[in-house]
Amino acid sequence: MQSLVVVDLTPVNKAVVAEYSALAAETLKPYSGEFIAKGHIEVLRGEAGHVMKAVIAFPDKESAKAWYNSAAYQAIVPLRDSGMHSQFHLV
Repeated sequence: MQSLVVVDLTPVNKAVVAEYSALAAETLKPYSGEFIAKGHIEVLRGEAGHVMKAVIAFPDKESAKAWYNSAAYQAIVPLRDSGMHSQFHLV
């Protein structure tokens, strides 16, 4: 079953976020992951903890976990953390 990684984020350095995003997209390819949505959110109900969201689709949970834990992705985590505050969720 398809799985989604949902990222809630608030940029703290937009240039770093742009660099990270380009690098992150490359790390998805070996795991058949792809961004299916990303951008500023519009709150329809409740309160949002972050101002942006990204949704990444994977063929299954194993692929999503393998991507997140991969050496290629983990190598850019410090860049991610310096450019944004974020939460990652696997659905």
